[in-house]
Amino acid sequence: MNLPSFEPLADDALLVRFGEVIDAAHNARALEASRLLREQNPSWLRDAVPAYASLAVFFDSGRIDDADPHAFVATQIRATLRNQESVSTPAARIIDIPVCYEPEMGPDLVDAANELGIATDELIQRHSSASYTVAMIGFAPGFPYLLGLPDSLALPRLATPRTRVPAGSVAIGGNQTGIYPRESPGGWRLLGRTPLALFDADRAAPALLTPGDQVRFKRIDAAAFERWSRNP
Repeated sequence: MNLPSFEPLADDALLVRFGEVIDAAHNARALEASRLLREQNPSWLRDAVPAYASLAVFFDSGRIDDADPHAFVATQIRATLRNQESVSTPAARIIDIPVCYEPEMGPDLVDAANELGIATDELIQRHSSASYTVAMIGFAPGFPYLLGLPDSLALPRLATPRTRVPAGSVAIGGNQTGIYPRESPGGWRLLGRTPLALFDADRAAPALLTPGDQVRFKRIDAAAFERWSRNP
């Protein structure tokens, strides 16, 4: 296993790099390191934010009695990572996301299937039968970047992004899939839409999904989508 590299991200932040590419193994190490740091909860830790192949660690330098807080935090993280293999990882949450795969909900569905050279139902079946991992949250509050898209479904982003993507849109961008938590611009291929609210600031946990969660898409029809929307 390659050792991570460390670099200052800000006066009060350190970036831990596990790799340079989108990779499930790198992401698993970032997620586990984040979990362990949060579990240990040292007094200097403010936050640990995982990405595809790295971890941003934010710290309170006022709680670090060292002339070089970045070096101190790096030493603490190295010690945490040395114990990583001996610590059992708790089972991930499994979250089912209902998705309506209809052309009015997924305006790129038909074109995407044609570009891939498969039937629309085949595209839906492959997309909804895969198991995904929430690699990170970014772009917008609650937006999950999901690892696990079958290689056969990878598609480039749109040449011209949309100025308006409806909240709940389920999409493909490159070799990733994701869900737009709110209306926003976007250039990913829209395959369908979920009636679930991915982010709600009034909830105790505003984001429905968190890094490390396992996601499964469950196909629903338009009638079920409307019922769900009326009674979330």
